Amino acid sequence: MGKSSKDKRDAYYRLAKEQGWRARSAFKLLQLDEEFDLFTGVTRVVDLCAAPGSWSQVLSRVLIKGEKFGRQAWTDPEAALKQSLLSLNANGSRAAAAGSSRAVDTSSVDPAPTRPSANNDVKIVSIDLQPISPLEGIVTLKADITHPATVPLLLQALDPEYDASTASPTVSHPVDLVLSDGAPDVTGLHDLDIYVQSQLLFAALNLALCVLKPGGAFVAKIFRGKNVDVLYAQLKVFFRRVVVAKPRSSRASSVEAFIVCLGFQMPAGFTPSLETPLGTGAVLNEAAAKAAAAGSEGDDAPDNSEATGDQAMDIETVEFGSADDDNGEARAEREARWIAPFIACGDLSSWDSDASYRLPEDYVSLNPVQPPTAPPYKTALENKRQRGQGIASGVH
Repeated sequence: MGKSSKDKRDAYYRLAKEQGWRARSAFKLLQLDEEFDLFTGVTRVVDLCAAPGSWSQVLSRVLIKGEKFGRQAWTDPEAALKQSLLSLNANGSRAAAAGSSRAVDTSSVDPAPTRPSANNDVKIVSIDLQPISPLEGIVTLKADITHPATVPLLLQALDPEYDASTASPTVSHPVDLVLSDGAPDVTGLHDLDIYVQSQLLFAALNLALCVLKPGGAFVAKIFRGKNVDVLYAQLKVFFRRVVVAKPRSSRASSVEAFIVCLGFQMPAGFTPSLETPLGTGAVLNEAAAKAAAAGSEGDDAPDNSEATGDQAMDIETVEFGSADDDNGEARAEREARWIAPFIACGDLSSWDSDASYRLPEDYVSLNPVQPPTAPPYKTALENKRQRGQGIASGVH
């Protein structure tokens, strides 16, 4: 009853099991790729907050195995058929010239393969706090993306010859694409959920800044809230194009969306580091420490106990960019809120994630492809099961 009911209510949950995906979120990445062509020319990818591994599974099947999905899966054979028909026309077929209504025999047409040979040059690293079941061609790391020690682990996974003791904390072969589908366990307090999600996005961005190559792309989940335009403006500092996308497989009732950042460009004078990450008040803490040190140098210093805010800590506003581009227009663009374009991804005639669909009478509900390996609720389920067994034994 439970599984078949969910199959009716969630078409993408059912399709994910039928097509062998670990989670329905795989369709979100596929639909984002259809809209923004994220995978063309990409050979090095980092997938953050990857468990249970559906996005890494998409990367493995598309980039390593060479499988094609969505629009590419049917446009390639169609293009081959069209080319064949055009070549028949160019040869001056008598049947076509006479206006014959005979159907053209296309049985000999060799459509473009939907599964090319495997690509051994692709490097994909997946990171999560939870363990991830192995995937072909994927290097998985169990690590915290907010911890500075994760950067050397990631750099070594990307470049096995990397030596953390001698090499600089930057990747010698930067990556083309960084993905993050992470989200916190929602509490129902929307303001709190949106804030926690924004901090998770900042953590993913800080790590992405350490490994992205110029012109690279960054895709992450966001919760759209009241002041989300400030977040868009902050991302616009590092990327030439920032777009908010809502895949068809994402429920319309959800505040979830995906920020697609294209054309990475490191601002002049900025050095990425997880030691002093963005969005965590690192500059504020340094200023407070300097103010405390200055106050302890002597008793002759003026009493600033009444001062508040910037006056108490002498905080200096930090701006990125060279002095040459410090004109009024550039300053206004950096300081003002910015509204990112919004795009709905996916074919509008495809399955509706908010609709219920009638299942065939002989339909057999399938089990998930990859159950969670170590879910955080595992202990709670075991305790509940033990309590139930204790109650049952007491009744008998």
